[in-house]
Amino acid sequence: MPPTAAGPVLSSCSHRWWVRGDLDGFLGLGLDNLIQILLILGLCRGVLGYPDALLFGTILPATGVSLVVGNAAYALQAYRLDRREGRSDRTALPYGINTVSLFAYIFLVMLPVKLTALGMGLPEDAAVRLSWQAGIVACLGSGLIEAVGAFGVAGLRRWLPRAALLSTLAGIALGYIALGFLLRTYARPVVGLPVLAVILVTYYGRIRLPIPGGLLAVLLGSVLAFATGLIRLDPILWAGSLAAVGLHLPQLQLAGLWQGRDQLLPWLGVIVPMGLFNLLGSLQNLESADAAGDRYPVRSSLLINGVGTLAAAALGSCFPTTIYIGHPGWKAMGARIGYSWLNGLVMGLGCLLGLFGLVGQVVPIEAGMAIVLYIGLVITVQSIQATPPAHAPAVVLGLLPGLAGWGALLLKAGLRAGGAGTALVPFGPALLEPLRQADIWAAGAFALEQGQIVAAMLLSALLVYVIEGRFKAAALCAAIAALASWFGLIHAWRFTAADTALQLGNGAGAEWAIGYGLVALILAAAALVARRTGDSNPG
Repeated sequence: MPPTAAGPVLSSCSHRWWVRGDLDGFLGLGLDNLIQILLILGLCRGVLGYPDALLFGTILPATGVSLVVGNAAYALQAYRLDRREGRSDRTALPYGINTVSLFAYIFLVMLPVKLTALGMGLPEDAAVRLSWQAGIVACLGSGLIEAVGAFGVAGLRRWLPRAALLSTLAGIALGYIALGFLLRTYARPVVGLPVLAVILVTYYGRIRLPIPGGLLAVLLGSVLAFATGLIRLDPILWAGSLAAVGLHLPQLQLAGLWQGRDQLLPWLGVIVPMGLFNLLGSLQNLESADAAGDRYPVRSSLLINGVGTLAAAALGSCFPTTIYIGHPGWKAMGARIGYSWLNGLVMGLGCLLGLFGLVGQVVPIEAGMAIVLYIGLVITVQSIQATPPAHAPAVVLGLLPGLAGWGALLLKAGLRAGGAGTALVPFGPALLEPLRQADIWAAGAFALEQGQIVAAMLLSALLVYVIEGRFKAAALCAAIAALASWFGLIHAWRFTAADTALQLGNGAGAEWAIGYGLVALILAAAALVARRTGDSNPG
């Protein structure tokens, strides 16, 4: 057998499940998944107000099973292909919780559902349950797209411009992830800035250290957090986390999925683009693995990913899984198969045994937020580097709806903090005029917030086709946007007592539909002019 970066691998099958480099690979991949789990705990508790019974009894056990299923399947896939090809140097596909979907579903689906429910007068526990049901329905939709798309992804990839897909998600990454955690970094500079420096010098400066840079960042952040008093071992919180320790076996949540079925249509504008992003992103990561010397069958690899997400939703998790970026890095590190199954085992057991509440007490989110900020930068940079230079304007345009949506989220949070959004001072049109006089066009932000992912995809694709001189295709994008606006799938919005919500219905977004319709006419006219002058491309 040929030697690997982790040293020679013995030919005996009992040794192929683990090599020395798998330890470094596990520390890196396990840390990535740990940060996602801590984010689930922090955001579900702090933003959504979910009780620990729901988190530790349903969501995390389901998340743990999805991690076990996917990592075990990818490790077994790599093992079987190694045996078939007579190799011993294959690196299993890295797999875990999808960061972008995590933020998208919390802030674009689950939080709006909860706030709308509260605005309608529902009690807190009913609003939380409705929000969770919307989350698992969204996760189920994403898993179905991933699984079904495994059989037809090639045609989809040809149809959808890369700039439209990547810039759309980069808008979410730049706002909800990168900027959100940059603000948190500068709010806690003694902890945040040194941790950020470690991430920058190890991930971008490529400084080699005895331990992975991400692990060093988390250790340093935890020490600084304790030293500055940012976290303390609160006896009450510690007792609560200790009480959550125990075996939590997941159960099928078919009743919750059925009860939440009404949440499917209003959030298709988030679910469908996120499912497509996960599908095509996983395909790109398969291509990255192929370039590193590990070719995997596309259909079965994507199907495993979809099944992992479906398992999560069926058992009560709101958070899809995905094939991670960075396969060449794990391979260069010497990781092979062991790092994958060990990641699934450790993360899965931690979720099933309720251990991450205790971990969260000693590892604050501030210790790992620089890693999340880095992920936001990677996604945003990829949207620029992985698209043709001529499409750069389309990338920038595709960023804007996501940033507008994040800005709308901050604006409404500020209004609620100032006393609005209550029974005495509900949200309403009276809020708009004072903001407009301050040159804050809140109505535009609220319009871009609704269906922001679909709007970003259509705007970016439209500009890609304009740049390529394909004015008919651009006109089609505008026509689709007009149709979606007319029925309220994008842009149409209404006030609730404490939020803004999508307004579905025939003619709900007539104003935007007319605007897009005029855009379609202009682009159709441009196609005629270009055809006469011979300046356009077909399509």
